[in-house]
Amino acid sequence: MTLDAMGSYHYQVIKRAIREIDEADRQLSLEELASRMFMSTSHFQRTFSRWVGLSPKRYQQYLTLNHAKRLLRQRTAQFETASKVGLSSAGRLNDLFVKWEAMSPRQFARGGSGLTISYGWFDSPFGDMLAMGTHKGLCGLAFSSSDHSKEFEDMSNRWPKAELTEDAGRIVGWTEALFTRSGSTRAVLVGAPFQIKVWEALLRIPEGHVTTYGDVALAVGNPTASRAVGNAVGRNPLSWLIPCHRVLRKNGQLGGYHWGPVAKRAMLAWEAARFEAAEASRTGLAQERSCRPDP
Repeated sequence: MTLDAMGSYHYQVIKRAIREIDEADRQLSLEELASRMFMSTSHFQRTFSRWVGLSPKRYQQYLTLNHAKRLLRQRTAQFETASKVGLSSAGRLNDLFVKWEAMSPRQFARGGSGLTISYGWFDSPFGDMLAMGTHKGLCGLAFSSSDHSKEFEDMSNRWPKAELTEDAGRIVGWTEALFTRSGSTRAVLVGAPFQIKVWEALLRIPEGHVTTYGDVALAVGNPTASRAVGNAVGRNPLSWLIPCHRVLRKNGQLGGYHWGPVAKRAMLAWEAARFEAAEASRTGLAQERSCRPDP
């Protein structure tokens, strides 16, 4: 699916529907959601299921705290174990075919001096998305549900000496892969050495899995640094691409998220839905093959 296709009428409908679901204080019925989208129930159900991968009712089940706790019990990415069984190969590096490089500490300390950063606003399932990038790749992603100025100021202040140019066309090729599982993207990690170490660890968390701040601290070789890890996670400049939304508190609580808890819940639900739909598809395919007669 291209970015143009994702910007179609149906994509806008689903984006509004996800926002309605996120902001509701109870589970909304199919009839309520369809009515709010000005669609028939059957048309809305087909459209939502085709885009998200499961029904609106099932999707809403992924947004609960209980689901976050189930994720923590059943699909916690223990980094050492994940590496041994090959889970790391299914992490973010493989999800999006991400190629990345980190800037040197000296470049980071210069506050972006000498950098030209292009930026633009794009549609996303989680609100309007601000994307920023150098000639080497994406260096910033932020999400907004209302006024853009706060998010733009937040991101631009991270590189106060860089030259910022509004030019969505220069970075659209890298943004196209973010939600479609097609193509590839490039990323430039701009941060302090410890932050980059934490972000590298986050890139190894597979889609549909979660981890805890303590496990990330262990993964970076500093088991007592949970608070510092939390700060580094919060300063992640490439939200979604570097999946800081997959880090939960050890009690299953979502914890904080720089762009708001609604976005974090939606991201976890969206990924869990896609993961389980893919698992069901693989299981069905395997069963179909097992039932075929030997040639």
